[in-house]
Amino acid sequence: MLTLKSSPEIALALAKRIRERRLRRGWTQAEIARRAGVRPATYVLFERTGQIAFLRLLKVLDILELADEVDRIARGEDLFGMSLDQLTQRQRQRGSRKSA
Repeated sequence: MLTLKSSPEIALALAKRIRERRLRRGWTQAEIARRAGVRPATYVLFERTGQIAFLRLLKVLDILELADEVDRIARGEDLFGMSLDQLTQRQRQRGSRKSA
């Protein structure tokens, strides 16, 4: 998937989705910070700006039961350096396996 978003935009979108999950659980910012073991000010800044240290983000994701999602990142096949023909052929092969 091609994205034209900058890193700060992606971080802010992630913070927004995490905020939505926090609210669905009925947790305050102070509650999620306490559960994750981060300072409330750190968490508030994260929701507002998307900025947070990676290890602190992992703590937040862990209490939201999302840490496994991060673990799956980059486990897939690296497509860098493949030609368009190779990518197209690969996609066709996947499609034929699904229909079989």
